[in-house]
Amino acid sequence: MTVSTAIARLNAADPDFARHLDHLLSWESVSDEAVNQRVLDIIKAVRERGDAALVEFTQRFDGVEASCIDDLILGRERLALALTRITDEQRAALEKAADRVRMYHERQKQDSWQYTEADGTVLGQKVTPLDRAGLYVPGGKASYPSSVLMNAIPAKVAGVTEVVMVVPTPRGEVNELVLAAACIAGVDRVFTVGGAQAVAALAYGTESVPQVDKIVGPGNIYVATAKRHVFGQVGIDMIAGPSEILVVCDGQTDPDWIAMDLFSQAEHDEDAQAILVSPDADFLDRVAASISKLLPTMERAEIIEKSVNGRGALIQVRDMQQAIEVANRIAPEHLELSVADPQAWLPYIRHAGAIFMGRHTSEALGDYCAGPNHVLPTSGTARFSSPLGVYDFQKRSSIIYCSEQGASELGRTASVLARGESLTAHARSAEYRILSQEKGN
Repeated sequence: MTVSTAIARLNAADPDFARHLDHLLSWESVSDEAVNQRVLDIIKAVRERGDAALVEFTQRFDGVEASCIDDLILGRERLALALTRITDEQRAALEKAADRVRMYHERQKQDSWQYTEADGTVLGQKVTPLDRAGLYVPGGKASYPSSVLMNAIPAKVAGVTEVVMVVPTPRGEVNELVLAAACIAGVDRVFTVGGAQAVAALAYGTESVPQVDKIVGPGNIYVATAKRHVFGQVGIDMIAGPSEILVVCDGQTDPDWIAMDLFSQAEHDEDAQAILVSPDADFLDRVAASISKLLPTMERAEIIEKSVNGRGALIQVRDMQQAIEVANRIAPEHLELSVADPQAWLPYIRHAGAIFMGRHTSEALGDYCAGPNHVLPTSGTARFSSPLGVYDFQKRSSIIYCSEQGASELGRTASVLARGESLTAHARSAEYRILSQEKGN
């Protein structure tokens, strides 16, 4: 196999740098009309025909021999069996990763709170977990047991009563690691269906698949398009784009390390993006040499080559301050601060899904076992979005209790504002609670 690299070289000092960077970062996540219509047809069929449609689509798209929905249901006992079918080393790794993910997310739990004002009025917030969450897991070759942990454990920590997992099994291929991860993470039910039909089933429910309150988890363009269409009927985590890594380096890290860190995201798929930013031009040259040297040794060399050549870049900047400015402009999913003193630069980072501090903290550790969630905002959405967490599986209700005196006092304020908006019923509703002695004042 012959592979070659022609990774783009950009310089922040060039007059056209902003335009070139924008072009490099551009990625269109919207499906074409054919995909969109196909997804709408699938959703309609699932809503109208329920389990029968799921069985039909699973036979057609996944090549699975299923005569009824029962053939597509896995119980907890099947998940427990998967634990015995993986190696001891795999089980230990899954359990260690799960423990770390659970420990980290326990710190995210939000509690209800209240406070009482002088007149007896009580205000507060009640935090309640979702009743049921749906977890989409890719199947076949693109199977990620780590994603099962990252999606299911925060839901369980939040107190979600039931976590329902859907995972396609193309041609009957069952990934035992995925099922073992589901067992360890506490998944309650598993349906071996995928695609837009699985999203539709979770959103609207069928005779067998329960309707959920929120759907989380990665998927292909059909899954992403379906999630767009059912949003509002259910909550969703995000519409994720290709995986991204941005490495900011002062030029003192081993260039082979940096090249492999870039590969770690480029190997996901051809649209993944790997970018290095450094003020050291000679270091960029050394990393480019490492990329050329190491690429032929990679199992997914062809995918990495297309990703690096198509969407990758080595960017030279004036200094570390400008490197941070470029990082904030990109707002990456994963940001490595491969520098001598990452803590000194942390306060200046404003937009990033996850920040990996120091030369020894590879992004891969965050993908599997560090503890923080690896479901992160992509395509610049770190400007306004956060990693998946316990808070995504909790909802908040406001609490308002007015004492007689408090209702009277607040009623006067509400009356003025309501009449200013010409909402007389609002005003009179509040005025009924004003104490007679205050009305006369």
